[in-house]
Amino acid sequence: MPKILMLCGDFTEDYETMVPFQALSMLGYQVDAVCPDKKAGETVATAVHDFLGEQTYTELRGHNFALTADFDAVDVADYAGLFITGGRAPEYIRLNARVLEIVREFFAAEKPVAAICHGPQVLTAAGVLEGYTATAYPAVGPDITLAGGTYQEAGMDEAVVDRNLVTSPAWPGNTAICREFVKLLGAKIEI
Repeated sequence: MPKILMLCGDFTEDYETMVPFQALSMLGYQVDAVCPDKKAGETVATAVHDFLGEQTYTELRGHNFALTADFDAVDVADYAGLFITGGRAPEYIRLNARVLEIVREFFAAEKPVAAICHGPQVLTAAGVLEGYTATAYPAVGPDITLAGGTYQEAGMDEAVVDRNLVTSPAWPGNTAICREFVKLLGAKIEI
């Protein structure tokens, strides 16, 4: 069974974590969801982001999401791809040196990487976006540009693919990012 590493943390966006986790699992991938300083069976709090009339999204408490693997045991060689969730988690997990090292190892091996919403903040901190085109939640666009990448505006339900990287601006893009990610992984889905 191919394995996918999912990087998340407390206040990861609920839909941007649960939906890809379940969709990839349904397709037969073993998804190892990890968080720095946590072990399998522990949980991270999720947040639900929605637009309720303010200038930016509102954050509501979501569910407890159970981690399925130990962060300290991650060996990139064991994984076919990497999925970085959105929400607030990327802003702080990118401060973890091992998180950045993991991301760099996936890019060095040219393995498929998906990042949604604020997830590209981890990519910018890892210094892997030079020459890549990516999308993200619009507030993260300047980070992509400053990291040497090209920010591409995309509909909230779209995904942008550049070589081994697929990105999407927000949870309405779950279908698009998951579809493009599994294509990068070599899966063929026929209906």
